[in-house]
Amino acid sequence: MKRLYIIVCLLALSLSMAAQSWLCDTLGGDFRVRFFNQGHDYAGNVRSCVVRLLPVSPSDKAVLYVHGFNDYFFQKEMACKFVDHDYGFYAVDLRRYGRSLLSGQKRCQVRNFNEYFADIDSALMAMRQDGFNDIILMGHSTGGLVASYYMSRNPESSIKALVLNSPFLDWNLGKMECFVGAISALGGILPGIGVSPGGSTAYGESLHKNNHGEWEFNTEWKSIKSPKVDLGWVRAVNSAQRYLRKHKYSINIPILLMYSAKSVDLPNWTPEASTGDAVLDVADIRHYGLLLGHDVTTIKVEGGMHDLILSPKDVREPLYTYIFQWLNRHLPAESSK
Repeated sequence: MKRLYIIVCLLALSLSMAAQSWLCDTLGGDFRVRFFNQGHDYAGNVRSCVVRLLPVSPSDKAVLYVHGFNDYFFQKEMACKFVDHDYGFYAVDLRRYGRSLLSGQKRCQVRNFNEYFADIDSALMAMRQDGFNDIILMGHSTGGLVASYYMSRNPESSIKALVLNSPFLDWNLGKMECFVGAISALGGILPGIGVSPGGSTAYGESLHKNNHGEWEFNTEWKSIKSPKVDLGWVRAVNSAQRYLRKHKYSINIPILLMYSAKSVDLPNWTPEASTGDAVLDVADIRHYGLLLGHDVTTIKVEGGMHDLILSPKDVREPLYTYIFQWLNRHLPAESSK
């Protein structure tokens, strides 16, 4: 009986270690993924995961990428660009998104952005275990809001710089914005009630190669039409945005704020969807982005889409050049050697 107990314990330990090891990722090649058990919450068991691509040469610097709403990490080109510039590249799939999604879970569900802190901290731990000390945090859209909120709430973090790709710092609801406060308050009482974020497929179609784009991604994890959200999600987003407005200039590291030169509002796809931000108001991004910290560099990207690094090649290539030039100027001197 004692021998059986020991065998069971060893098996459990082996399974636990395996769950924390780096596995081959669905992106193939040298991409690896690692899963983290994040316990359980109001919706059951939760996990997060980190995807990494390591540089060939030894390096102290790395970037951690946080995806947006109705999204997950699939941007292989972006990872390769960073690796080619001697950065380790890591991307987190937040709980209930992408690879982290468990059977029966509601995609994108969240009630407070503090929930994501454990997912980010697990990724940072993995990066430091791999020997990276000079870390840049990068976020797109809702991920940009998450990253900004994380840095504002964690001013003592050792992260060296923040790169924001069209961050979701304000709602883009037109006349409906006056109701967000009331809807958010209701989300504290009835967080599970579902609401539609809008019916346009213009942005999704402008990305996927089966429609009018050039990218491949899993449409069960990133659907062409945004999925329903619940009132708890609305409350979480609104609370994070309000916190950042209350705590202006609270991020004490250099920030690169990137946004398209124009917004486009399209019920259906037209070629214009590939030339502007079809999700957010770019004027709001700039206005609220400049209030995040005292060291904010802004770049307005002509022809840029909502996810700027998925813009047409003649737009994203010079943008990458600018990003790496900015990082070289703003990282500590020893990082750029």
